[in-house]
Amino acid sequence: MAENTWMNSQITDSVTQSNVKVLGDAPAESMGMLYQMLAQSTGMSMQNMVANQQHKNSIDSAVVTGAVTILYTLDTATTGKATQEILSGNPIAESMASMKGVMNSFNRENPNTPSFNR
Repeated sequence: MAENTWMNSQITDSVTQSNVKVLGDAPAESMGMLYQMLAQSTGMSMQNMVANQQHKNSIDSAVVTGAVTILYTLDTATTGKATQEILSGNPIAESMASMKGVMNSFNRENPNTPSFNR
């Protein structure tokens, strides 16, 4: 209890007790606010991740749709020419074509062998 002064000692005691209570509650309140902010930021980051994944899936679907549309709208001659240009400088493709020609020449000599013109 405070000393008797011109102010009542009960008043100084109550002010002192309220100051002590505020100082004692401050760490717990600050930690509570910290945990609430941490939980909110974690929740927001999870929501952002889900939204980003949904947007990525939409973009992927649009890309696949565009690619299929391009494939279906190409001319057959354009496709054949592009394939020929790709395979013309490829030694493996040239070897396969020459082997196919040799096999086809064997087919002409013996008609009972299977055909390789597929």
